[in-house]
Amino acid sequence: MLKGIDPLLSADLLKILREMGHGDEVAVVDANFTATTLGAGKPVIRLMGADLRAACCAILSVLPLDTDVSHAVGFMKMSDTPDGFVSQTQQHVIDLVASNDTHAQCQAIERFAFYERVKAVYAIVQTSEMQPFANFIFTKGVIIDEPLL
Repeated sequence: MLKGIDPLLSADLLKILREMGHGDEVAVVDANFTATTLGAGKPVIRLMGADLRAACCAILSVLPLDTDVSHAVGFMKMSDTPDGFVSQTQQHVIDLVASNDTHAQCQAIERFAFYERVKAVYAIVQTSEMQPFANFIFTKGVIIDEPLL
């Protein structure tokens, strides 16, 4: 255990988040997601026992979101729902993002387009979340200690 570090952030997960560069992406997905297939050749970390909200809260406590892209957060649009619909689980994570980063914009991504995008992420974190379509992608930004100008 470390002070100030969420216990869900294992050494392996912290290493992966640290290795990621500006613009790299991490997918945080539910228990039903095809992580092994889509994650072939990339790190897949499993947070068994953790729901999506807890996993995202832990990851976002250390991962800066990219402020140079229009949508630093993408989530899987639920099939057969009207545009703009989000599940309660998705809304919890969207609210978490909004409370931590006023610059981040969230974008719904159609299911199969989401799968294609996951093929290019740096790593996948799979949770025990049972809510279908509870899948997010976060784009890593930079930490700036001093103003650039």
